Amino acid sequence: MKNFLTKQDKIAEDTNIFLKKIILNKNKKNFLSNPMKYAIFSGGKRFRSTIIVNTGKIFNIDYKKLISIGAAVECIHSYSLIHDDLPAMDDDDLRRGKLATHKKFNEFTAILAGNSLLTLAFEFLASKNLKFSPKIKNELINTLALYSGSLGLAGGQYLDLTYEKKKISKKRILNMQINKTGKLFAFCCESVGIIKNLNYQRKKNLKKIGLDIGLLFQIADDLIDYKGETKIAGKTTKKDKSKGKQTLINLIGYKNTLIFANNLKKKIIIQIKKYGIKSTDLQESVKFIINRKF
Repeated sequence: MKNFLTKQDKIAEDTNIFLKKIILNKNKKNFLSNPMKYAIFSGGKRFRSTIIVNTGKIFNIDYKKLISIGAAVECIHSYSLIHDDLPAMDDDDLRRGKLATHKKFNEFTAILAGNSLLTLAFEFLASKNLKFSPKIKNELINTLALYSGSLGLAGGQYLDLTYEKKKISKKRILNMQINKTGKLFAFCCESVGIIKNLNYQRKKNLKKIGLDIGLLFQIADDLIDYKGETKIAGKTTKKDKSKGKQTLINLIGYKNTLIFANNLKKKIIIQIKKYGIKSTDLQESVKFIINRKF
């Protein structure tokens, strides 16, 4: 695991270097650059970039291109966290041990900074500096847009908020979490299949692995909220119960949720192992999810 963490730190560092180069070169009259930088350079693990790089290793894709795509996904993720923390949504004051963006600045600035990071992601993918064919770029952009919008991340967030304090079935809870968190991870894996121009079924297999990784990540988040400490997690914990969030823990209890998560982890690793020796780092990524404390 120590070796994995060293590699993850390297991917995070390279993703940040790419992001800084782009954002710092933006027009100096860009009044939203400071809140954008505050949000995106808040100490995140860049785990989504790690999934992209470690999936790309299996198919021998150029590292710098994977970092570029990872940077786009991290922009989407950061935008979603800014909005997620707003009073109208989950109303969190802390993010990664710092003030949430709307507490550091104000609500309208946070909303606009989030919107700007969302659009910046597609600027990365459309850039002439990303050397892919127009066909591949178009598919990357369409897929990320689909998974980020009403049929993906945004739609999942809507359900998460709508389900509060209601009795929801296990199937609907899992569907909500797959959309809210899983779809962006699905892109992380499926994007590699798009770049390699794999056939429909092989891209679908990668998408399924990504969806399951995202679901596992969300369940791990819920477990951290239930038993974790605010100081270690970097955000307020034990909020899901007080807000009436519909999670597996709420429905089947902590112990059974932990069993579910471990079984899901084993299932994912079985699927990843089919890709051979080059899949080792991706397997380690999955093991990391279930062991993390923050």
